[in-house]
Amino acid sequence: MKPCTISLVEDNLPLAEELQALFDSQPDMQVLAAYPSAEEALNALPAKLPDILVVDIRLPGMDGVELISTLKPRFKDLPILVLTMYEESDLIFDALKAGASGYLLKRAAGEELCEAVRQIRSGGSPMSPSIARKVVDSFRAPSPPEPEGARLSPREQEILGLLANGALYKEIAGTLGISLDTVRTHLRRIYEKLHVHTRTEAVVKYLGHRR
Repeated sequence: MKPCTISLVEDNLPLAEELQALFDSQPDMQVLAAYPSAEEALNALPAKLPDILVVDIRLPGMDGVELISTLKPRFKDLPILVLTMYEESDLIFDALKAGASGYLLKRAAGEELCEAVRQIRSGGSPMSPSIARKVVDSFRAPSPPEPEGARLSPREQEILGLLANGALYKEIAGTLGISLDTVRTHLRRIYEKLHVHTRTEAVVKYLGHRR
């Protein structure tokens, strides 16, 4: 398989060099570029688009959430992995709403970072365990009444919870003891009720109702 190309947006130069060495040491990964600021990334990316972009949240000038919000309308199919020190709920949800495909903490082990890249390439949404707990907990929090069209069945909520935790469709089917076709049927209904087109939009929109 062709190596997965990765670009980094990280203002901490030693960390950027460490991440580049880590990803380049993997036989299925290759770092295209490392940018110290969102502005430099925005200027260079149209001509040098990677398979996956890894972005820090706290950057000089434009921050990571603003960068994601700017990039996603232009490059809808570009998966973006947030890699940050911060696990505040607002930052997590802001990044997901902006279009991030995953959210990992910088203290994650190198093996976990590489596995997260592979998950994103396979259509997953990896998150550090503490981040995933915050996302899942928001499903359990008391919430005001939801709009009629956004009311999901218990099974649909269960599937969205697994999606938010980064599970792939086949993993959802195995966990719930249902077929892959049944998972896809539930997802179509979820998308229709929430008026969305992607798994990330579905998770973010429903979490917005729950907050």
